[in-house]
Amino acid sequence: MSNRPSSLSKSRFLAGLQCPLRLWHQCCSREFADPVSPMQKALFESGHEVGRMATKCYPNGILIREDHLHHEDAVRSTIDAMNDPEVQAIFEAAYTEGGVRVRADILERVPAGGWNLIEVKASSGVKEEYSTDLAVQYHILQMAEIDLDRVYLMHINRDYVFDGMELELDGFFVLEDMTDDAAGLQDFVRENISQIKKMLSMDRPPVIQPSRRCHQPHKCEFWGHCTRNVPENWILQLSGIRQEHFEDLTARGVFTIDNIPNFFPLTAIQRRIRDCIIESREHIDPALHDALNDVSFLVHFLDFETVSPAIPRYAGTRPSYQILPFQWSDHILYSNGTIEHKEFLCDEDIDPRTDFMQSLLDVLKGKGTIFIYTTYEQRILRDLAGHSPEHADHLNRLHSRFVDLYALIKAYYYNPAFNGSFSLKNVLPALVPEMDYQNLAIREGGTASLEYIRMLDPQTPVTEKRKIRKNLLAYCEQDTLAIVKIRDALLSE
Repeated sequence: MSNRPSSLSKSRFLAGLQCPLRLWHQCCSREFADPVSPMQKALFESGHEVGRMATKCYPNGILIREDHLHHEDAVRSTIDAMNDPEVQAIFEAAYTEGGVRVRADILERVPAGGWNLIEVKASSGVKEEYSTDLAVQYHILQMAEIDLDRVYLMHINRDYVFDGMELELDGFFVLEDMTDDAAGLQDFVRENISQIKKMLSMDRPPVIQPSRRCHQPHKCEFWGHCTRNVPENWILQLSGIRQEHFEDLTARGVFTIDNIPNFFPLTAIQRRIRDCIIESREHIDPALHDALNDVSFLVHFLDFETVSPAIPRYAGTRPSYQILPFQWSDHILYSNGTIEHKEFLCDEDIDPRTDFMQSLLDVLKGKGTIFIYTTYEQRILRDLAGHSPEHADHLNRLHSRFVDLYALIKAYYYNPAFNGSFSLKNVLPALVPEMDYQNLAIREGGTASLEYIRMLDPQTPVTEKRKIRKNLLAYCEQDTLAIVKIRDALLSE
């Protein structure tokens, strides 16, 4: 095909290892890709920010500025930089060998001769796929006859604590020697480069069925396209289905939940889901109403919003996505049926945890039941207790008051409209069809985190900050109102 690339990039090689069809679409039918979500954009920018910070560890370095559309120019600039003895490090060094292009995050000149290859990742440790990433670069640089001394992975040190002053790069980053890992994968890299090139030379795309593997190790941008024709009640939508069970059923020609045979090993919940779909009925355990009514007033319906900066923003916080709660919403049900709403949003650029915690403890004082949807809020409270030992007793005493509505629904109720899932986005429209998030500017937690950071940004105009604040409050209030409405709907069943 005319739009097929003449060379293979490192990122496309890695995409091809994950799924040959993903690579095919990247090369030949990019228009099938799902829109990039705000959360994905944030992750990309976070990675770039960490990468830019890593270059500060090498003050005598030079950036190769030509982008991927001018790769050959970048290769020439890289050669010039390598030949300049004053250049001690090269950022985004470019190479092409054997029809494969790579850009190395950092090449560090070794005083005794040669270069160190350094790949920067905005993660807090070594992941399996990083070895392959480095092995591809190692392979191409070896082909280019670059004298490589060592191969390193530079990642974030999860134990580093920011003092609130200036970020200490030596403490923030960790270097892991991956030389042996990269060298040991050379046969694997060579074989797969050959296979991937052969696949791309074919006239038709490979035939690959979507499965859980599509998002390992990275979310595939063609998921929407590849699953556009899956049947209603597709077996992959079955709550908790394992990959090996999915593959077994597919091999048997079973593609929908209602066609799963009786002899197939299912959990009690999975079997309940299957039976409800087959019989087009709801499942309601009598214990559900008892559990929902077993409350102490005042009854709270609680939700948190959080932010997780890759680079620490406040004194006493750690990098690598430490979770910082900045907002809560609480719908309060009184014994006479009256509902009151209270909320908190930290709108100053300070560590939000203290104000968040104190305001929350104030509203939750007493002995009332606290409804949540999943145990995420309890995890946040445990983190807060560790952060503030003086409040730990008060925070820890809250746990006995929590009721996880997600767990109750999963244990005692099923509606075929859930489509095999108990997530809030599936449960809410099934039980409360008149309620949705479509009219809200913020519709999911990832966007809320991004908008919160944008609200704190000094460059954001005051009028825009006010708008963001209003949108954040509306979104979090909708989340807790959803829990109220779901409980009401279940009680009316």
